[in-house]
Amino acid sequence: MWENIEVAVNKCDSDKRKDKPDQNALGFGKHFTDHMFLMKWDRQNGWHDAEICPYRNFNLDPASMVFHYGQAIFEGLKVYKGENDQIYMFRPEDNLERMNTSALRMCMPRLPVEKVLKGLKALVYLDREWIPTNHGATLYVRPTMIAVEPALGVRPSNEYYFFIIMSPVGAYYPEGFSPTKIWVTDKYVRAVKGGVGHVKTAGNYAASIMAAEEAHKAGYTQVLWLDACERKYVEEVGTSNIFFKIGDELITPPLDGSILGGITRDSVIQLARSWGINVVEKQISIDEVIAACSDSSLHEIFASGTAAVISPVGELCYQDKQYIIADGKTGELSRRLFEELQAIQNGKQKDPFKWIVRIG
Repeated sequence: MWENIEVAVNKCDSDKRKDKPDQNALGFGKHFTDHMFLMKWDRQNGWHDAEICPYRNFNLDPASMVFHYGQAIFEGLKVYKGENDQIYMFRPEDNLERMNTSALRMCMPRLPVEKVLKGLKALVYLDREWIPTNHGATLYVRPTMIAVEPALGVRPSNEYYFFIIMSPVGAYYPEGFSPTKIWVTDKYVRAVKGGVGHVKTAGNYAASIMAAEEAHKAGYTQVLWLDACERKYVEEVGTSNIFFKIGDELITPPLDGSILGGITRDSVIQLARSWGINVVEKQISIDEVIAACSDSSLHEIFASGTAAVISPVGELCYQDKQYIIADGKTGELSRRLFEELQAIQNGKQKDPFKWIVRIG
């Protein structure tokens, strides 16, 4: 049934197109482009009615199962505009494949990746004038799938919407590329092995909001989560994976069922190893991190994710005690990774890993 998918294109009338936002005041996720991609699924027809259409609201039944049982998954990726207005996407197929991993765990239908990617390319090209050109600004892409069957009862839905919306964005963190402050929680937990921590489902983020609010009130940018069983081992930051440069090793927690396998995380590992850096995926306790900070073997900490790419960490707060990392400055490796990834994403650097997809 996937082979029969065709994408209809219904362009927004010129007089109904939105004004472009000021590129110096984009924020993150505040503005949305003129068009979106929409595709529907049900058990009788599979995926059907794929279209690129004007950005619009949905009319959903109050009994739609997404509201009651949380079948909602999403992804996040970016589009860049390089020299001569060349358009680039960074590892979009990997994002869609990861979405299928999420769909499998959440008992939702898998996507026809190749055909969705073609639709995404067409959507990006149609709204190409929305891609920011300011340094550090990008077009953020949000593919999402939700259960829309109107029914009560805990079971998989028989109907779904898959849609893609896009938003021109500036820096994710107000600090930009300056070091962030991270609050370590041993009060709340995010996910357990055997649960859904390894997939990008909406409920994971809902569960993280209270801890994030407490961190913000205390003056911290993000939460660093510990494992749910012993509340001892480092797992991930609220929206990113985490890396520690200790001695001659670059350490990141392993993907053992409770951590989302970040696309940027994988890119960092590949890139760092290509430079001869000893990257180790292993459990590391918060006590080990604090000890390394105390004996000066901890050289730097950074988070990795689509939104911020690389986010250096200048301070940790754990059990009401503050620990300054790398004198509160951006580390050499953090900066090198950020600059290299940005150069590849913007088409300014050779791409030996074949991560970049060109459009137009």
